[in-house]
Amino acid sequence: MQLGLIGLGKMGGNMAERVRRAGHEVIGYDRSPGKRDVDSLPALVEALSAPRVVWVMVPSGAPTRSTVEELAGLLEPGDVIVEGGNSKYTDDQIHDVMCREKGIGYVDAGVSGGVWGLENGYALMVGGTKEDVAKVQPVFDALKPPAPKDESGEEIPGAGFVHAGPVGAGHFSKMVHNGIEYALMQAYGEGYELLAAVDLIEDVPGVVKSWTQGTVIRSWLLDLLVRALDEDPGLDKISGYAEDSGEGRWTVEQAIENAVPMPTIAASLFARFSSRQEDSPTMKAVAALRNQFGGHAVQAVRKHEAERPA
Repeated sequence: MQLGLIGLGKMGGNMAERVRRAGHEVIGYDRSPGKRDVDSLPALVEALSAPRVVWVMVPSGAPTRSTVEELAGLLEPGDVIVEGGNSKYTDDQIHDVMCREKGIGYVDAGVSGGVWGLENGYALMVGGTKEDVAKVQPVFDALKPPAPKDESGEEIPGAGFVHAGPVGAGHFSKMVHNGIEYALMQAYGEGYELLAAVDLIEDVPGVVKSWTQGTVIRSWLLDLLVRALDEDPGLDKISGYAEDSGEGRWTVEQAIENAVPMPTIAASLFARFSSRQEDSPTMKAVAALRNQFGGHAVQAVRKHEAERPA
């Protein structure tokens, strides 16, 4: 089939290549002239045969909203827009209403696989009607990983792809996936820190690597930690500053709205906030309180630091 793909960055570019390797035609558009096959969204739509499938793979928020709005004004009834970024599921529901008014289908696709997806495939969580998902299914089949097999050699159905529900279900599923990812990374990080903090352990990278076979905590994330430690055993080349991309916050917000206890994911999100503080106001207040009620010593800010402009 034909696919129009908007956004040819690290993820989008590799996805386009994987779809082409499966025998499909991909016509790509990107703001960068060196990557694109056409030089505008109208040219992309013109180059595709109806019914068209156009996959949007640009940063979430305003870039995605403006792209979907422009596409909705260019496409025709029967065409389908697939939104594959990390958008909030409520944005999908707004886009769906706008597209349905014009007879255009809308599918939201949560995509996981990162820079490794070209070779390994991408896990896909999609939302939309059965009819619209069916129009995109050849592309989903090209992108998803090969089906794993059980001990008898039979393929395990459903692994790597799910039609999760109506529009919004795909990105909601990906949101929860990323919230879990936050917590897993935090747990591995805390374990690494404790290993590195004691003199008893002489080979910290070796201990972490030993966990990758036969243990209940083995995972691809653990494999990636081993890779990072192989490259930099003490992680001396990297700062302990961790951003959050939004999904962790949205997961915690939904937990609150639905009264679902999520202490581990919430704590991992707050840990990322803490990583960005050079001198925590919270801990300053704690130190001041200990001094006030117990006369405990406090560490004064060094003079040249106190005089530094904010």
